[in-house]
Amino acid sequence: MRRTFAALAGLLALLIVPVRLSAKGKTVRITIQGAALAAPIEITGQEAADFRVWTGPGTSSDEPQGLIMDWSRGMAKPPEGLEVYQISFLTTRQARNTYVVSYVIDPANNHGYVYLPGKTEAGYADNVWMIWRGVEGNWFHAWSAWEKLAHPLIAKARAGR
Repeated sequence: MRRTFAALAGLLALLIVPVRLSAKGKTVRITIQGAALAAPIEITGQEAADFRVWTGPGTSSDEPQGLIMDWSRGMAKPPEGLEVYQISFLTTRQARNTYVVSYVIDPANNHGYVYLPGKTEAGYADNVWMIWRGVEGNWFHAWSAWEKLAHPLIAKARAGR
């Protein structure tokens, strides 16, 4: 009886673990949209994969930077009136596979800020269906790796309008 129970428990673990690991998915495309852009910017390949949705608060990750935020710096409030870009992260998940944040760049210091939609805002329901971080509705400092990639692309797209 014990052997049967142990075998069933082991089989169940083998079936559950791959589902949990594959449920996260990887980032396959990042799209930047905004009124000041001539056309949306798309980032694919390894550049997109480097920015993983399942990092930061609400995850098992202890990485100080992830998605496009520098989580280690905590919450931040950008200056008012900055141009807002929508950043969408398309993942390999089968259902509700897009995570969305807002992004602004302060031209005074070329530093970016990232906003996670709050309960009453567009994007919230799909985002928290994928991962509830417990910090939605707040601004955060952008990760320097994201700024290094995104700022030149945004500047080039703005110039092309």
